Amino acid sequence: MKKILALMFVLSMSIMLLTGCGSNTYEIALITDKGNIDDKSFNQGSWEGVVKFADENKIKRQYLKPEEANDAGYLATIDLAVQGGAKIIVTPGFLFEVPVFEAQTKYPDVKFILLDGAPHNADPENPDNTIKENVASVLYAEEQSGYLAGYAAVKDGYRKLGFMGGMAVPAVQAYGYGYLQGAEVAATELGLGDGDVSVLYHYTGDFAETDTNKATAKTMYQQGVEVIFACGGSVGKSVMAAAAEAGTKVIGVDVDQRYDSDTVITSATKGLGASVYQVLESIYKKDSWATYAGKTTYFNASNAGVGLPTEVIGDKKADAFDRFNQFTKADYDAVYATLENGSVVPIRTIPIGDPDGYATAEELVAGLNLAKVTVETRQ
Repeated sequence: MKKILALMFVLSMSIMLLTGCGSNTYEIALITDKGNIDDKSFNQGSWEGVVKFADENKIKRQYLKPEEANDAGYLATIDLAVQGGAKIIVTPGFLFEVPVFEAQTKYPDVKFILLDGAPHNADPENPDNTIKENVASVLYAEEQSGYLAGYAAVKDGYRKLGFMGGMAVPAVQAYGYGYLQGAEVAATELGLGDGDVSVLYHYTGDFAETDTNKATAKTMYQQGVEVIFACGGSVGKSVMAAAAEAGTKVIGVDVDQRYDSDTVITSATKGLGASVYQVLESIYKKDSWATYAGKTTYFNASNAGVGLPTEVIGDKKADAFDRFNQFTKADYDAVYATLENGSVVPIRTIPIGDPDGYATAEELVAGLNLAKVTVETRQ
């Protein structure tokens, strides 16, 4: 009798465990890249879009962080997400391009939203860029957002600018190129002389918050840089820490980072949350997945996909431009309109000799047609 009771207890506990596992399934999953979900940048901005849509529509959602930041690790995490019940998987960042290329065939019934990248295979000698109908590839015009940041900085009176990018990947490159071009146009409009604006340009080689990155930012500020465009995920935290000590300024990236530090005067943003929300809406609400499926869609100034922050969260009466000295919302609207209507088209790519994507000062000046702005690259 005791054996029977013991068996019944084990069976009942097994049923409870299975029921508990079932209750933890989710329908929408986001997989982070190298950063954390609270990176105040790319991962967090994307996750906020998932949370907003899922919570509004009472859909279970979950995020997962890979144990290894490589193709195998990302694929393994995609497997876990599918096992967890995910029907839609959001993957923020170019690092997912190869994993999603593999997963789109492995899981034809799962929809993938790949942000800031397009699927491709891992063999550069036999390239395959097929985007299947269960994948939406979303890219952003970072050069436009960077252009707005550089333009605003020079219009606001800054003459010694800095750029700290993470790795020299297309999105980060585009941010930096736009930054230089915006500074050039603003300097021209102000009637400044050739070389009156200088930019110290640097790639950290990572997207991390480190003592080394903070020391680099500190050195740049000591060399006279007044504001650094921190364009490298958690690198921004290092730059903000250095700026707080030096009494200098920072331009944030990807999402509005004014809430992270008083040193942040503005941020070159892209509509991460908004784009995720729109694609999810196409699946659940509008039956228009075909609008994004099997192709790459660009979010830019024409569809509110990039910009500088124009509102302060939680206070509609607040001025999002209050940390500028003289650059106003009216100034912003005027320059934004030139991007929106296509009268200004910033350059996104330039010829570079280095296979790793690190442009020389001469390549930046020549490729971006700079005259008012001088560039010094920092190794």
